[in-house]
Amino acid sequence: MSKWIIQCSILSIVLNLCVPSFPHAQTQNKKKLKDFGSSLEKLKWDPIKKETVLEPSRSKTGDEEIDVIRVETSLVAWDVLVIDNHGNNIRGLTADDFQVSEDEQPQTVGHFLLGDNQTVPRKIVLIIDYSGSQLPCIRNSVDAAKVLVDSLAPKDRLAIVTDDVELLVDFTQDKKLLKKKLESLVGRTKQDGGFLGLGKGQQLGKSRQYSAFMAALNEMFTEPEQREIIVFQTDGDEIYRLRDPIIPPSIPPDLPPETRADAEMYLARRQQAILESQTVFSLADVYRAAEKSRATVYTVIPGYRLVGLSPENQIERVKTEYERSRDIILATISKEKRAEIIEKADRQWRPLSAANLKARTQEAYKVQLALAALATRTGGWTDYLERPEQAASIYSRIFSDINQRYIIGYYPTNKEHDGKRRAIKVAIKGHPEYTIIGRRSYYAPVN
Repeated sequence: MSKWIIQCSILSIVLNLCVPSFPHAQTQNKKKLKDFGSSLEKLKWDPIKKETVLEPSRSKTGDEEIDVIRVETSLVAWDVLVIDNHGNNIRGLTADDFQVSEDEQPQTVGHFLLGDNQTVPRKIVLIIDYSGSQLPCIRNSVDAAKVLVDSLAPKDRLAIVTDDVELLVDFTQDKKLLKKKLESLVGRTKQDGGFLGLGKGQQLGKSRQYSAFMAALNEMFTEPEQREIIVFQTDGDEIYRLRDPIIPPSIPPDLPPETRADAEMYLARRQQAILESQTVFSLADVYRAAEKSRATVYTVIPGYRLVGLSPENQIERVKTEYERSRDIILATISKEKRAEIIEKADRQWRPLSAANLKARTQEAYKVQLALAALATRTGGWTDYLERPEQAASIYSRIFSDINQRYIIGYYPTNKEHDGKRRAIKVAIKGHPEYTIIGRRSYYAPVN
């Protein structure tokens, strides 16, 4: 069971006692902001191939429609990080130090820049999750994102996208505006106060994180002469609504009789919600789109880490975090309601068997692993925002990583524009012990 389910197992109890209204977001005034996400309407699911395709995009200017032209270039360029056996970044390399191959065929490096070269514009998209699953973490998530804003270099431009598939603010260097927009997300979750802050007029994100990611890839990066970076700050719980799901909805095993009826009702509601809001793309489509892009993805997961822990430690972590999340939520609840919620929440959780906890933990692990794999496929990495004070170090590490990379490129000897996936391999001459962090494949353009 994912962190989202753990937190929502408590939140659902609260919501049963208090039914708030969630109005739609106000219409954006600017057409570009309003039309963000329109590329998702062009996605079509092929049930035979079990994959989605993107039809030619069109955008409107005034009353006229014009084709959106994507500039294709035969230059294959991406950035890599070189580290030694101790995890230290290797600096001072030149183009002659790199050995590059494509599908095992040697290539000549004809494009080389340092990662901190300010002549190459850096466009960064922050995708931030402020959905109900993030309610205990929203303050921390927004504060962490402000650290990202403070870390921007003079020529960096940042855009903010929410899990509503909303372009909150387009690319800008205005740090004051960026922080104001981020803070507005906290305001949305607390409008009009009320029980648990769930008063009239409250708005939470719609947990469409992967949809926002796909829209950002399709619509935010249209200029070839730039470095494309996505910071994906989310718990990724839209994974349950993707096509060809890797985590189909089910009832955890070995439930005690007193909780099974509730679990069956929850499963039925969940299955219906999936049918009503299922995406037209799968996780494999997300990975494919990321590999076809030029973007490097850094995933920041608000909450606790399961990836890298032993199965036993994972289970213990899930139990501990359940208690912690419960305490955070209970702190916002009136004393009159608190005892009732504690009793009902504990009745659902304390009788759980070892098999049940194991199944829930494995599900949460898969959710995190999917996000981590997305970053890895683009040459980025994943970190976990477990405590607010970690934000500065996480985003400092991201920018240090960006600045210490090498931007390398070549004109492939294979000139075919066949749209096929091609494997790339990078090594440093004379240093087989060095580790290269970066993309390992790309897709050839199509005529």
